[in-house]
Amino acid sequence: MHEPAEHLLRLFELLVEDGDEEQLAEVVTAARARDPRREHSGLVERAGELALRLRRTLEERRRHESELAALFDTAGDLARVRDPDAVLGAIVHRARTLLGTHVAYLSLNDEDAGTTYMRVTDGCVSELFQRVRLGMGEGLGGLVAQTALPYSTGAYFADTRFTHTAVIDEAVRDERLVAILGVPLAVGGSVIGVLYAAERTGRDFSQDEVTLLSSLADHAAIAIDNAGLLQETRNALEELHTAHETIREHNVAMRRAERAHDRLTDLVLRGGTVDDIAEAVAGVLGGGIVVHDAEGTELACAETAPLPWPRSAVHRSGNSGRAVQWGANLVCAALAGPEPLGSLTLVGCGELTDADRRLFERAGVVTALVLLIRRRTAEAEQRVRGDLVTELLSAPSRARVGLPDRARRVGVEPTGDKVVLVASADVADRERLVSAASRYAEQRAGLAGVHLDHLVVLLPGADAGDRAHELAHGLGCSTSRRVTVGAAGPVDGLEEVTRGYEEARRCLDALIALGRTGAGAALADLGFLGVLLGDRGDLDGYVERALGAVLDYDSRRGTELLRTLRGYFDCGRSPNRTARELHVHVNTVGQRLERISAILGSDWQSPERSLEIQLALRLHRLRAGS
Repeated sequence: MHEPAEHLLRLFELLVEDGDEEQLAEVVTAARARDPRREHSGLVERAGELALRLRRTLEERRRHESELAALFDTAGDLARVRDPDAVLGAIVHRARTLLGTHVAYLSLNDEDAGTTYMRVTDGCVSELFQRVRLGMGEGLGGLVAQTALPYSTGAYFADTRFTHTAVIDEAVRDERLVAILGVPLAVGGSVIGVLYAAERTGRDFSQDEVTLLSSLADHAAIAIDNAGLLQETRNALEELHTAHETIREHNVAMRRAERAHDRLTDLVLRGGTVDDIAEAVAGVLGGGIVVHDAEGTELACAETAPLPWPRSAVHRSGNSGRAVQWGANLVCAALAGPEPLGSLTLVGCGELTDADRRLFERAGVVTALVLLIRRRTAEAEQRVRGDLVTELLSAPSRARVGLPDRARRVGVEPTGDKVVLVASADVADRERLVSAASRYAEQRAGLAGVHLDHLVVLLPGADAGDRAHELAHGLGCSTSRRVTVGAAGPVDGLEEVTRGYEEARRCLDALIALGRTGAGAALADLGFLGVLLGDRGDLDGYVERALGAVLDYDSRRGTELLRTLRGYFDCGRSPNRTARELHVHVNTVGQRLERISAILGSDWQSPERSLEIQLALRLHRLRAGS
């Protein structure tokens, strides 16, 4: 057994055996002596401190069981372990950092006084603002508290939706605030305060920013709720002062929940990932955790095998706001306000205590916050990639000097063959279309953006037609619409992107004009129409695509299929006239035509194919003559 585990076990044995303080201290001293570099002894020292505190509590309980004041002292010790101000301060600071505002602050209701006061501020410079007390229902915060809904204003003093008072306006003016966003802090269905983000200049807050601040407000409410749980513990100690075992068990449960919540809070504030959250929750609850996003894609898996997405259970959890059973497992929706961002599935834990169930539900709030931050980060990177596309297609050549370096910074190699894909972005769900295209491009080391109402995707490679077909199918599935994609390429590096865009746009127009909505193709896939619309006039390529198989057959076998094919069309598709023209028997013409059908396909005489073949025959004759 590892030495730290041995010391921890010895501490528990001494507590069960009612060992004295000197014996407990000896365990800590021994651990420190055997760990001079203090790699593990810190854990044992902390455990020793907790063991000493627990033993002293139990001793005091036995000595003063009849004294109600001792129970208040014990509960006071438990309450002082937690510092909600530190957690709230970190949350407010995080809100200010993430929203990029000048100021963030949190106010709480004082029900006894009938006022609201500032609990935590970050970025404030006005003492008047930090000391202000508001009457219930006054100011923007009063509107938030009354409706339990987020409100924002881009011009505070001109906004008439809420009640202005001289005291509030003077404090806001002293802090020089102009734009303010406030979201409610709710515990048990009641609004207990408001979390704000404020700017000293005019600003309109987006829905994503409202959702993010709402998630942080939920997190702050959890910290306040934890403090309330400690108060409940003190009340329980008053009522159950004869049962010291209950005190011990509740103490252990609270400390476990405290450590878990602190760990999750620290993960969020330090920028932890979904994998970090899954591992932390699995470690605390002793089970497996699977995290899915809102579409059912697995994001993380810890201490268990992958599981299917529990769609129905996620829906029930989202409606109730609580964890729900899913067979032998437990499922909790990760919500940012009313918006579902994902879900957690807990595996192999059996029946949970109320404290563990609450901890699991709080992990859902933390997961929603991490997913929201991740989404905002991805959106910012999408904007960078989209700006690159716009500049490639609109900036003059002298302004593109730094674009290759910027492309490399987002994982795109500026040199080599590229294909350019263009689709119409003028649709109702344009945001979903651009988002899906951005994910597609990022997975393939490419770029995606919008230019002149066109969605433009730039990818490495030379298979323009295949990529166009693939992108049209993928975007159609993502948007539930028929998305048409025109393609061009390959083009050489970033310098040729503009020419590729123009060719791909013409291809897109041709596909729409031909009624091929929902398809993806390059000009090379459009036959002679592609030759007419293309910049480079790839005549040899067109002839090869139309007649290459026949030319190869004649070359290998010394036959005259090409001559027969030309004569057949020149003679109005009459086998008899063709036979006379070629000075062969009509049966020979028939046999050659059968061979041509085997090589080109049975539809080679259809109007569309025959037109392309005749055009290719004329081009071949001209190229041969030249």
